[in-house]
Amino acid sequence: MSHQRPLARRTLIAAAAASLVAATPATSLGSEARARYHTVGRIRRAAGGFAEYSWPGVSFEGRFRGTGVGLVLDDADNDYDIQIDGVTATTLVTPGRTTAWIHDLVDTEHTVRLVKRTESPWAVGRFGGFVAAPRGAILAPPRARSRQIEFIGDSNTAGYGNVSDTRDCSTNGGVNRNTNTDLAFGALTARSLGADHQINAYSGLGMVRNYDGHSPDVDYRTYYDRALLNVAGDVWRRPHTWRPQLVVIGLGLNDFSTPLRPGERWATEDDLVADYERAYLRFIDGLRARYGRDTFIVVSAAALHNTTAFARAAQHVVEVRGRRGDRRVGYWYYDDPALDHLGCDWHPSAHDHRIISGLLDAYVATLPLRW
Repeated sequence: MSHQRPLARRTLIAAAAASLVAATPATSLGSEARARYHTVGRIRRAAGGFAEYSWPGVSFEGRFRGTGVGLVLDDADNDYDIQIDGVTATTLVTPGRTTAWIHDLVDTEHTVRLVKRTESPWAVGRFGGFVAAPRGAILAPPRARSRQIEFIGDSNTAGYGNVSDTRDCSTNGGVNRNTNTDLAFGALTARSLGADHQINAYSGLGMVRNYDGHSPDVDYRTYYDRALLNVAGDVWRRPHTWRPQLVVIGLGLNDFSTPLRPGERWATEDDLVADYERAYLRFIDGLRARYGRDTFIVVSAAALHNTTAFARAAQHVVEVRGRRGDRRVGYWYYDDPALDHLGCDWHPSAHDHRIISGLLDAYVATLPLRW
């Protein structure tokens, strides 16, 4: 079931960061220090050694020695988790321009990970690197993982409102305070497989039609090639190291979950299905040009209460690809009676994302992946 809302309706409420973090004015770092992290998210290098980004789930991983580490940020829109040695130490809520410090650690080698929990298609986040506490040192970054997965989708893929305990998030902090992309099914599956991953998801958008027909001049394809979503014409410069063996696409909930309105360009659901399938096939053509023939592409669909068009159209896309000789495209349909949809606006909850991740893990285990 999909009950996505346009992102502009999100409630933004500022809150204090956890007491474990001491915020100071942003630290000025040398370029060598700034470069000592690993990321596979879509970023763009900016002046002053900062990395800029918009997509949810972008993360930065580093290693350091000592009793503390600082994280240089310039972002008044997003929330972040800071993880030390694989455990979440604290959450930063719209930190602004600052260096957030984690102190009082055992004086030894540690890993640190900064992960963007929220969506911000209207704004750019900026990360300036890690800085060591006195008498400590930033070490060489962790090695890239050999397995790589890219997730393409909408609010379900982004983890929209997944950590809420109520479907109405208007009184408990809004969607941003209740979203954690790092606990969405894609991130969970990537961790279970030991894979680097991107989550290139945008709530409310579909392959050809957006939720309830809003913003008819754009759709997901308008933004897919960008690093910075709010910069028209921006194109992500894909590093040669990013060649995912697996791409999981989840687009269609917004195309089909609401009835067509008068004045939309499709007269009937059959017209919408035909347009959706044509666009999907072209989209896969683009992925093939980008990543080559060996990447396995998963076309996914989920249950909708009002129609079976989404599932039928997604499955037909896979059948057409197969008839054209593209055998490394598969169809994955997910649903489970245990899904409670207790996230914001009836979206999957964190409990649901664990179930969906388990279903995806089982499906991926059947694929002829070369990794």
